[in-house]
Amino acid sequence: MAIEIGDEPPIVVDLGSGLRPLGYALEARSPGVAVEMTALLTHLHWDHIIGLPFCTPLLREGGKIEVYGPPQDSGSLYDVIESVVKPPFFPVTVKELNQSIEFRAVVDEDFAIGSAKVKVRLVPHVGTTLGFRVDADGASVALVFDHQAPEDFGDVAPNVLELCDGADLVVHDAQYTESEYPPKATWGHSTISYAVHVAAEAGARALALFHHDPTHSDDDLDQILAGARALPESSRLDQVTAAAEGQVVDLGRP
Repeated sequence: MAIEIGDEPPIVVDLGSGLRPLGYALEARSPGVAVEMTALLTHLHWDHIIGLPFCTPLLREGGKIEVYGPPQDSGSLYDVIESVVKPPFFPVTVKELNQSIEFRAVVDEDFAIGSAKVKVRLVPHVGTTLGFRVDADGASVALVFDHQAPEDFGDVAPNVLELCDGADLVVHDAQYTESEYPPKATWGHSTISYAVHVAAEAGARALALFHHDPTHSDDDLDQILAGARALPESSRLDQVTAAAEGQVVDLGRP
């Protein structure tokens, strides 16, 4: 996922497989121009970092990415990622990416990226995991990609409420249906109905269901979305959608 604010370098959220097509798109937009971007990294599970060595702008001279991510007990962000992006796991090392990556550990703090204000808070998941809120040009988006729902599906963690408070768009973990959830209750994710609950409790305007289970087909997602929109709490939101590859959402204010 990428957030674009005017002509500023894009803010990328996580470094999963979508980073590869994004890299191609950014290079095609400005042929011959080195691509610079910033990344907000929620956590270091494989599905959130696997795209890093496949991002072609980082293989070009002058390409650059600054990554803000969670601190690690076993070393710096650079050290931990370097430990898996190298042979025999992958033929290219982090050091071979033209020294184009800078890592910064952040937690429970606020800072600026260009004209955007970024809020970082810890969220419940398996391992140290961050959620983000980005405010720019009078619009706001909350990013809660992996979120362990509580046992009673009632309370919402204060940090999550803070991130989502009145947001124009909340992008929230909605991996499981109610029937799928029980045997996976400790895997660090949420149900569709809990995602709706979080957005409604936070007074958000819109919700995008995210982190779809890979076993769900497009038809399944259509049914899931219809079910989410039928939930009583959905009436407290202006819109509920299901995030899709290539989807563009304009949060510009009139």
